[in-house]
Amino acid sequence: MHKHNLMKNYFVLWIFIFALEATFRLISGMNIWDITMLRILLSSSMIALVLSYVFSWVGKRVSKYFAIASAFLLSIYAFIQLGFNNFIGVYMSINTRSQLGAVTDYIKEFLASFLKIYYLVFIPFLLLVAYYIFLDKYVVRKTSKKFLLKENTFFKNALKTTLVGSILIIEIFLYSKSLTVAFMQDDLQTVSTKDLFYNPSIPSLTVNKFGVLGYGFLDIKSLYIEKEESPDYFVNVEIVPPSDRKIDDTLWESVIKNEKNKKMNDINKYLKNQKIIDYNEYTGIFENKNLIVIMLESVNDIIAYLPEYYPNFAKIYNEGWAFTNHYSPRNSCATGNNEFSGMTGLYTIYNNCTANVYKDNTYYESIFNLFKNKHYKATSMHNYLEHYYSRKTIHKNLGSEKYYGVDDLGIPYYNEYENWSSDEDFMKVAMDITLENKEDPFMLWLTTVSSHQPYVTKSVEGDKYLSLFEDTDYSKDLKRYLSKLKTVDNALGILLDRLEESGILDDTVIVLYGDHYPYGLKKDTINEVLPYNLEDYEVEKTPFVIYNSATESKKIDTYTSYINLLPTIANLFNLEYDPRLYMGTDLFSADYENIVTFADGSWKNDAIYYNAATSKITEYKEDAMTIEEIKRINQMITGKMQISSSIIRNNYFEYLENALKKAKEETVIKEDT
Repeated sequence: MHKHNLMKNYFVLWIFIFALEATFRLISGMNIWDITMLRILLSSSMIALVLSYVFSWVGKRVSKYFAIASAFLLSIYAFIQLGFNNFIGVYMSINTRSQLGAVTDYIKEFLASFLKIYYLVFIPFLLLVAYYIFLDKYVVRKTSKKFLLKENTFFKNALKTTLVGSILIIEIFLYSKSLTVAFMQDDLQTVSTKDLFYNPSIPSLTVNKFGVLGYGFLDIKSLYIEKEESPDYFVNVEIVPPSDRKIDDTLWESVIKNEKNKKMNDINKYLKNQKIIDYNEYTGIFENKNLIVIMLESVNDIIAYLPEYYPNFAKIYNEGWAFTNHYSPRNSCATGNNEFSGMTGLYTIYNNCTANVYKDNTYYESIFNLFKNKHYKATSMHNYLEHYYSRKTIHKNLGSEKYYGVDDLGIPYYNEYENWSSDEDFMKVAMDITLENKEDPFMLWLTTVSSHQPYVTKSVEGDKYLSLFEDTDYSKDLKRYLSKLKTVDNALGILLDRLEESGILDDTVIVLYGDHYPYGLKKDTINEVLPYNLEDYEVEKTPFVIYNSATESKKIDTYTSYINLLPTIANLFNLEYDPRLYMGTDLFSADYENIVTFADGSWKNDAIYYNAATSKITEYKEDAMTIEEIKRINQMITGKMQISSSIIRNNYFEYLENALKKAKEETVIKEDT
């Protein structure tokens, strides 16, 4: 037993792990000269020390194999994280393991998405293997005599454990200090380093501050120990200006006064102290009209740049209100979570599949319930199974009177992942059901599926209209995507024709937005059509159109995302709603902050791009904002995201609905007595 292998393996693994972290940062475009590297150096040492201590209990040869195997697994983890972030848009988290099928079902596409540069992450591992093959024996011969005495004395089991424990205690102390010591903090950071340690809620920022392996350990820890962010700091204590939109807060004030649960009251106070957004010139412009919201699967700006192939979308886009700076930020479970945000006006929890994890929550302020309160028939439909999202439960708890899945619709679909049901079939049946009774106003939510990946393999929809693009120079995977978009466009044509035939086109508002860009396509492939640079989250730009045949068309350059969908619609239809209950804002309000917020807390407008993962500021216009203004926006965004997470985690709106009902009942009893 060569107990001195403990220290030798420790130093070798320490160098390897730190080199792996540095290589990962270089590949990811992160700064390796950042002060954060001191913390990563410490964590690399702790990981190496623990591994070496465990390996020291076996023979030298076996410990060497264990060290190599561990190094290989750590390299594979880093490699997969690079690919996962590139493919899905977020780092892999144990909290989103329910969506593993989103990768395994598209394993060909996932592997094809890896960039060649990602393989450089294996360089530290190859150097480690080379060391053990060519240098290890030499090092052992040179050090065996030096450590001979220590083999018999110092490295006795008790002393060995004491040594490792002592080093770990010192390193843990220094590591904990790094979470709060002033010179290692960033004033612009949206979530503090200490809070990230307790809850790695923003994976990209956590990876930057703790390293990819540090993030992995914190992610596993959060599965068992997770400290929810406190919204105390973000409660608005300033005097809120009065609004023309009068809301009676008597019952809410009673709830706050009598509430003993501090967490619920923190949320109560935060929301109540927000400004009530005023009416504006667009208030009620669509009052009493029908509404059809369509979330378009994997549809980005490509559909708007090729009007010759997609005339029905072009009609809606050119004759409606088209928002030219709309984005659909990806997060964990992008389709389900972005659908949820559109229906609730809440930010989802970045590192989990919120729509599924909290499927039993209820939301009385959702889009379905607002329209039902105004006596609309509110339903929802999607032309696929419950394979990824539990929509039958989710939509019911969001207030949909009836959710129709693909089996309920009775349209053909395919079981193998390469193929999906046709949006053309979907729209025909959706209109048959919806237009059966035209006497009552209706609100309908449709989520399409035909344009979903894969694009690198053959499929029914991917090959159906390939002939339209045979004379183009587009790559084959792009042509398959364009073929699928043709199915989407045909479905929009069916929708327009059926509404016109029924005589209700002028009385119906159609809202379109993409759930996310087609991340089954590489950026270079997307740029075969789109002329603009896709960096700084520009790749996440998607269409957003509000169309009514009786209104005048316009192009709107406001920066926005799906988070503003619900409050904007509520104002346009003059629904009874409380603007304070939403993290988004009516886009036509004078109080709208003209920025788009991304899932990790980054944001941008025409003047500034703030990268929350690196705290880097990119100015599109010189001296556009002061540091104080940027800090204010960061604080506002962080407050909204954290309070939104707290709302969802605690099923707050079910609580508030019941609390307000109880307060009303008690008021009636007091009045009667």
